[in-house]
Amino acid sequence: MVSTKSLLLAAFSTIAYAAPTKGPCKSLTPTLPSTGGDDLISPSPTARLKKIVIGHGIQNYTCVSALGAASPTPSATGALAVLYDVTTLYPGLSKSSLSLSAFNLLPHALLWDRPVPLNRPDNSSYSASTTSPFPAHSDLTNLANYPSLKYAGHHFFDNTGTPIFDLDVSGLKASVTKIGNVAAPKDADRGVLDTGAVAWLKLVDNKKGESKGVNLVYRVQTAGGNPEGCVVADGGNGKEKRGLGVGETQSVPYTTFYWFYEE
Repeated sequence: MVSTKSLLLAAFSTIAYAAPTKGPCKSLTPTLPSTGGDDLISPSPTARLKKIVIGHGIQNYTCVSALGAASPTPSATGALAVLYDVTTLYPGLSKSSLSLSAFNLLPHALLWDRPVPLNRPDNSSYSASTTSPFPAHSDLTNLANYPSLKYAGHHFFDNTGTPIFDLDVSGLKASVTKIGNVAAPKDADRGVLDTGAVAWLKLVDNKKGESKGVNLVYRVQTAGGNPEGCVVADGGNGKEKRGLGVGETQSVPYTTFYWFYEE
């Protein structure tokens, strides 16, 4: 039986790494992608693009009690991801640049080709170790139809619930807060749980004095990451329960591009 992963990768293999651009192209400059509908407010004309990375990890959720019943929508409780540098793969930025179609397919290819790169307590879920979630630093190699991706850093939420991007290889760091979000396009990759792609975000420096070299981050071209819904009961009548009960948590695999700017 042919797996969904095999079918998806086969469908896109003809436009992936086998078709890079022929060296730098001065007419192509990095431009934030569009959802095809509502879009995030663009960076200012003076903003400097510092890095484009791809993140692969998990979005975490929990269902909290509300007036004795389950909350209809799980609450987001943070994220963990390993980040890989893809700046030079953007069309026109280097001799190893990809075609735009191949570049845009990277989140999809990574999500389906590789397991979440986190230390997991067991193989029964996608949750990560609570004490040491990140494995030793390593590049991502042998991704189907793509070149090796250099390790860039980590994304996590600190003990105050603040989103952190630590790009330790380049010395960049962003401590941010969300100021904008738009829904992912309807045709975005729904992920391995078939729950949908998380929203695109605009994040800015939170003025805590922790950011270094960047103060603006965009999360775009998301794949997966949305949770299952919360449920009050198992449905009865022999119906299988699907979703989270009050107090239950869930970790959902996702991939996305993060664009880092300094304004």
